[in-house]
Amino acid sequence: MTARGLLRQPLAATGLAVVATLVLLALAAPLLPLPDPDLAEPARRLQPPLSGFGALGTDQLGRDVLSRLVWGLRVSLAVGAAATLAATVVGSAIGLVAAFYGRWVDGVMMRAIDVLMAFPYLLLALAVVAALGPGLANAAIAIAVANVPFFARAVRGAALGVVGRDYVDAARIAGLSDRSILVTEILPNVLPLIVVTAATTIGWMILETAGLSFLGLGAQPPQSDLGSMLADGRKALTTAPHVAAAPGLAIFLLAVGLNLLGDGLRDLLDPRLDAGRGGAPAAATDVERGDAREAEQSGEGALVVAGLTTAFDTPSGRHAAVRDVSFALPRGGSLGIMGESGSGKSVTALSICRLAASPPGVIVDGVVSLAGEDVLAAPVERLREIRGARVAYVFQDPSTTLNPLMPVGRQIAEAVSAHGAARRAETVDEARRLIEAVELPDPDRIASAYPHELSGGQRQRVGIAMALAGEPDVLIADEPTTALDATTQATVLRLFSDLRSRLGASLVFVSHDVSVIEAMCERVAVMYAGEIVEEGPTAAVLSEPRHPYTARLVACTPRLGEPDRALDPIEGAPPPIDGRPKGCAFAPRCRLAIDPCRAAPIRLEPVADDRAARCIRWEDVSLGRA
Repeated sequence: MTARGLLRQPLAATGLAVVATLVLLALAAPLLPLPDPDLAEPARRLQPPLSGFGALGTDQLGRDVLSRLVWGLRVSLAVGAAATLAATVVGSAIGLVAAFYGRWVDGVMMRAIDVLMAFPYLLLALAVVAALGPGLANAAIAIAVANVPFFARAVRGAALGVVGRDYVDAARIAGLSDRSILVTEILPNVLPLIVVTAATTIGWMILETAGLSFLGLGAQPPQSDLGSMLADGRKALTTAPHVAAAPGLAIFLLAVGLNLLGDGLRDLLDPRLDAGRGGAPAAATDVERGDAREAEQSGEGALVVAGLTTAFDTPSGRHAAVRDVSFALPRGGSLGIMGESGSGKSVTALSICRLAASPPGVIVDGVVSLAGEDVLAAPVERLREIRGARVAYVFQDPSTTLNPLMPVGRQIAEAVSAHGAARRAETVDEARRLIEAVELPDPDRIASAYPHELSGGQRQRVGIAMALAGEPDVLIADEPTTALDATTQATVLRLFSDLRSRLGASLVFVSHDVSVIEAMCERVAVMYAGEIVEEGPTAAVLSEPRHPYTARLVACTPRLGEPDRALDPIEGAPPPIDGRPKGCAFAPRCRLAIDPCRAAPIRLEPVADDRAARCIRWEDVSLGRA
């Protein structure tokens, strides 16, 4: 899997090819028909390449440059790898122990590391070599010692985020020894960081070893490595530049190749990165529609979505996460988007505002019309004017959407200044008014508080206040009550209803909770595997479903006042975006599925007045056979 991931990255694949070639060449040195690299023939000194005295000529002692290059590469790789391994093991052990035991152990170890870090690493390496004496083994030790602090600091920082986790406490309760906890619980969680750090620094450590050899402190005659070869070539640089050019080019290729390979491994192994893509997402989701589509005009429609299709680029290709989604939301109306996790609800909501991350997200078809203006055709500058003022978004988790280093009042004021008052006094007053509007007590205290000083419900109401700062025409709420307790959830839902009626804004409410959709929305769109499978008035859809998936969702939802009602869970899980069935996506989990359901995609078609369903057996569903 890692090899395939590297090959999908052009730069990493190039680095892998370069490093693999050099490593194989070094490993094959004893098998290659090369002369003795230490055999001196003064009569053939400084012969140019391709002169009949070796492919790369000879040096000032008549030794074959190609043979010395291959054997010197072997030595440099071995010494660099040994130094990297030593620094990795020692530095990682120090970091793990310091983080795990803390207190005076952490203090003593980290102060010793600080002393080493106080010296520039090259000067520290020179000092170690001066104390131990010249030689490749001592040079490797010096480079390892100089890089131990780097590994210790990096591993300690990562381990500090692990030692306080519940599973570490559970291991202590289970009676595991400290050594077992370090090896089985903490080390596996920081191992990707250790591998990434080693992969990205081995190139520099080989360069450092070559530098010491260049200064005469590494390889000693007759032994040689790339650094000592470069030092020898420097003496004949004007008369025979090929002697220095060969090891110099090898060092360059090795360093570049190892760094490209290390970056590729970092992108693959570091879970915080997007599977090797790297880089920050674009300011707006990329749009790659084939033929421009006309935005649907509706005098009453605040939001019209037609044929919206959003795909994601994955290692196995581009796959649609949302396909052919269409609905119309009148001014002041409300629409609930309902379905299991992974059904495409949030991707649909994010795509409306062009907030789906690019890469890997791409909108490949459709129209999103806000009062007749196609959002998908708008440039980024126009999107900045639309977002917040015409359409606003309340995210699912306020703990991750609020800036932890900024008081919430200042964050609300920033939202106000982006679409409203320019003077500071006006923005502060408006922020305070918005805090009162979302029914938060003591507005002055709330405004000066940081997000971590507020409860989950208070943070969510701050998010709503920020969304209302521009008095939007359309408000999108993406599962805003998921992480809240029942009492706080009821308060937030009532707040949404009051604000909507007071401001006259249209509401798109995303949730997996059937009862919440029933209480909040006039219409509902039920999504499964990225498609709307049923759409219509909420009361009618939930009381008399026309699609098996809707019926099963209702059947497995508890109802207040019906404690004896049997729940009927849905077996299985929604298909991944790269494993969607050929026909109806719900067919593998559907009790009514027949061969035509599996043969070809099913269209969303009218099944009653103002209702539509994506099912050929909707009449059986209406009879309660789902």
